[in-house]
Amino acid sequence: MDYIKKMFDNKEKTEIEKLGEFGLIDYLTKENTLKQKGSLKGVGDDAAVLDFTGKKVLVSTDMLLEGIHFDLAYTPLKHLGYKAIQVNLSDIYAMNGTPTQVTVSIGMSSKFPLEAIEELYQGIYLACEKYNVDLVGGDTTSSKQGLVISVTVLGEANEQDIVYRNGAEEGDLICVSGDLGGAYTGLQLLEREKLVYLENPNIQPDLEGKDYIVERQLKPEARRDIVELLKEIGVKPTAMIDISDGLASELLHICKQSNKGCNLYEDKIPLDPMTFETAREFNLDPTICALSGGEDYELLFTVKQADYDKIKFKLDITIIGYITEPAAGCNLVTKAGNVHALKAQGWNAFGG
Repeated sequence: MDYIKKMFDNKEKTEIEKLGEFGLIDYLTKENTLKQKGSLKGVGDDAAVLDFTGKKVLVSTDMLLEGIHFDLAYTPLKHLGYKAIQVNLSDIYAMNGTPTQVTVSIGMSSKFPLEAIEELYQGIYLACEKYNVDLVGGDTTSSKQGLVISVTVLGEANEQDIVYRNGAEEGDLICVSGDLGGAYTGLQLLEREKLVYLENPNIQPDLEGKDYIVERQLKPEARRDIVELLKEIGVKPTAMIDISDGLASELLHICKQSNKGCNLYEDKIPLDPMTFETAREFNLDPTICALSGGEDYELLFTVKQADYDKIKFKLDITIIGYITEPAAGCNLVTKAGNVHALKAQGWNAFGG
């Protein structure tokens, strides 16, 4: 299960100290090419030079810490690099913008040879290439706490296209892309197999037939396609957010920022059959996995009722409820028709 150990047990390792900081940066960025016309100068100077002529600039940043946000016992470094970029791109798409550049800073302990960092960057470059984003800077340093990855993403949007969290209006339809809970159930599966492996290293992980939910956890995809689809059909969301902390938490953010209530219908929440079955295997409520699991990186958004006909037959968009007046509160309507207060029990960055 331990990909670092497995990868390098029988391979020659190159100590990063031999290269030094600038040598490492040169090595990792030697084939870095700029694709965006707004990227005038990337890696190699004291600062990147960007041109966002006529556009508003969007900026977001995320930090991933070993042992908190990822476990290298079952996370391949290439997947980790890919995911580190995706979770940042998702924030820009949630603003109805287009990501254009990223900076990547890493802190690593001495256990990581050059080959390990090279694999991490393979995933970073793969994500940048797929989403047409330029890597324009960053930093490298040593770390005594394991691997630290910090990514800042810059994006652009016309001012009139930007969607905030605070624009939801009473009567708006609540929509979500894709399906939910897969990343969380995938994580439960990986954690189980890790425990089995630690008890008996001769037993190989049993992930047979579970590719979808494992990939939802290890290799999420930012939903650029949904942003493009909405523009194509002429729908601008009234509010939008990406689902990193669970559906309940994100919907409550929209309601709080918009000063509105909501009715969310349990039977409308999209669940993949594999997510449903795996949750049941772990004696988990599939609905709770969707509401509180997090890391799905789908888009949650509200639209005017007048746009219903434009989105009702779009396969990857599900209407799951509607926005109400603030006095009605934020509610979950169960399959049995019971009404409960919607509560956020998702990821807490400072939780115990």
